[in-house]
Amino acid sequence: MPRLRSDTPERAGLDPGQLRRVVEEVHDLTTGERPWAAGAVVAVGRGPVLAVEEAAGWAVRYASYDPRTDTGVELPARSRVPMTVGTPFDLASLTKVFTAVAAVQQIERGTLGIDAKVGAYLPDFRAAAAHGVTVRQLLTHTSGLRPELPLYDCADDEERLRRLRAEPPVGVPGTYCYSDLNMLLLQQVLERITGRGLDVLVHDGITRPLGMTATHFGPCPGAAATEDQRQPWAKADRGMLRGVVHDENAWALGGVAGHAGLFSTGRDLAVFCRALLAGGSYGPARILGPDFVELLLTEPGLGFALDQPWFMGELAGRGAAGHTGFTGTMLVLDRGTDTFAVLLANTVHPRRRAPDNGPRAALGTRVARAVREI
Repeated sequence: MPRLRSDTPERAGLDPGQLRRVVEEVHDLTTGERPWAAGAVVAVGRGPVLAVEEAAGWAVRYASYDPRTDTGVELPARSRVPMTVGTPFDLASLTKVFTAVAAVQQIERGTLGIDAKVGAYLPDFRAAAAHGVTVRQLLTHTSGLRPELPLYDCADDEERLRRLRAEPPVGVPGTYCYSDLNMLLLQQVLERITGRGLDVLVHDGITRPLGMTATHFGPCPGAAATEDQRQPWAKADRGMLRGVVHDENAWALGGVAGHAGLFSTGRDLAVFCRALLAGGSYGPARILGPDFVELLLTEPGLGFALDQPWFMGELAGRGAAGHTGFTGTMLVLDRGTDTFAVLLANTVHPRRRAPDNGPRAALGTRVARAVREI
């Protein structure tokens, strides 16, 4: 399959006027006293063509957050770090789609059964075993597990693992409830059946064959800054974060977790999208067979969300698949038009706020309207 190359929107079959508006709007998101994000990177393409790759704003803008004024404490101009297209970001929950791909790779190899009971692989996880939680339920967020556990409050790793082992579903199995715990249990399954850590599985099975050299679990010293993480607005007192995972549970688990922990760039994620749009192949590499990409990306989606207008805008409705991350990240791939969009932003710098998904949806709508008939 052809590798991704930078070229004009026209060569990609995309309207240049719509893509100019994409670039303008991303710059607008990073300006003013209270921007949507301190900085952002956007990447848009169709087929093998990367038609937009643009950086805006700052990778590091603030020294801290001042709760008295509810504003960020600006760094002197000489101390700020400009955003570049090569700046890595904390992907937050975009990590989940990599965990899902790693799981489907094991399903393709026959080492993992999609409808197998988790207890068959993790008999010591007594609660999940007793309730018959399946691998498919973990991948589709239908296990009944609660959204999260405060593992960051545990004294040590032994206590964290004990809590995971004892955690029963609280919802009705088969009913959708988005949960970080699903991917934490899936991580445990993958590590048990392969004898390798999730970081190794992602590197050896996904990022290395695709040439995604900027994608890895932290630390990542050059990454865009995230939050001045302090209580009461955060769950831990860690100060201004840069290059270490933002998610408190992933941090408590050592930075490698099934739900969060990866860092990446816009171009690397464009390659990831391109590989899935091409049926699992990129250049000479193949990370999944076409039938297993189909399994991953068709209703109800394994790890991926499908046709969600709240963050995909008008790309939703035609079989688009994607995900968002709490730190301000998003990727969407639309197999119907062979198009992808990546938006990486540090919206939590200097402090987390109520999510505003309008800019994500607006990007999806611009890209959908840019698609020309070929």
